[in-house]
Amino acid sequence: MERDDLYINDSYAVAANHDEEHGKVIRKKIWFVTLLLSIITIVEVLVGVMWPKTALEGGGESAAWLMIKLFYIVLTLVKAGYIVLIFMHLGDERRNFKWMILAPYIAFICYLIFIVLTEGSYQGGLQLF
Repeated sequence: MERDDLYINDSYAVAANHDEEHGKVIRKKIWFVTLLLSIITIVEVLVGVMWPKTALEGGGESAAWLMIKLFYIVLTLVKAGYIVLIFMHLGDERRNFKWMILAPYIAFICYLIFIVLTEGSYQGGLQLF
């Protein structure tokens, strides 16, 4: 039985073959993204170790603690964006298609952040945020 996916003239087989220079560019891009995501993760861990909640002035309800929470949210969104754009190949698509995919998720994430910040700051009949 002859396999039909091995034909040389097939457009998929021809498009799937890359030269060594193209492979170097792809590997360089993957290493850059991996390094960037690792640096962001290390920064998040260092911030968590250096500024625990109890070390901040006013405990967990200070403006500094709110800034650290927002800092974590932004870094997490940057990491999620790079993962989607690079490893899920959305970065290679057209601009309008990217926004068609990303806009509902961005709106939903903003809604979730709003809910977490407002409901998470409600304590015993007193809303802090």
